Amino acid sequence: MPDLTSLLAFALVALGMVLTPGPNMIYLISRSLCQGKQAGYVSLAGVGLAFVFYMLSAAFGITALFFAVPYAYDALRIAGALYLLYLAWQAVKPGGRSAFSVRDLPADKPKKLFTMGFLTSLANPKVAVLYLSLLPQFIVPGHGSVLMQSLIFGSMQMLISIAGNALIIFTAGTVAGFMTGRPLWQVVQRWLMGTVLAGLAMKMALESRR
Repeated sequence: MPDLTSLLAFALVALGMVLTPGPNMIYLISRSLCQGKQAGYVSLAGVGLAFVFYMLSAAFGITALFFAVPYAYDALRIAGALYLLYLAWQAVKPGGRSAFSVRDLPADKPKKLFTMGFLTSLANPKVAVLYLSLLPQFIVPGHGSVLMQSLIFGSMQMLISIAGNALIIFTAGTVAGFMTGRPLWQVVQRWLMGTVLAGLAMKMALESRR
């Protein structure tokens, strides 16, 4: 079983990824504002299914990798740190796009909403890197089954992401109106997320191999 420190650290990473604007957030906010909260929740169900796909793929792949390649951890650690720095730069760079710049989407039926949510999440590089590069940093082979630890961390990520996105959908209209009318708050939000992600990247890069 993972220790409490690792669980809390991973929860912070997962929360930071949810709150950092990306394809999933932009799609869910746009869909909710254009077609209503119910459409947003149906789309979120598709997003959640993509999380399950990535979690299972990563759990079994990581289990094999840890035992087959001794230095795989270091390669994944560096790749994860670099991607977090990239996300941090995307958050703070001049002219960065706000997630609250809503796209105009046509009304779709539930089946298409679910499918689009699934495909948007499946093609989202943040989700892929979270499972394939960041999650392994929190796994300690000496703490039990690597597969079980992967599933525990993956399940935690899904709960945090689905809960966070559900809250975003529920408050999409209010939050979008607030942020659009207060550009300073958008800057603060972007720099806060950028600072958190950069800090996590530095911590990850400086960790020694376990």
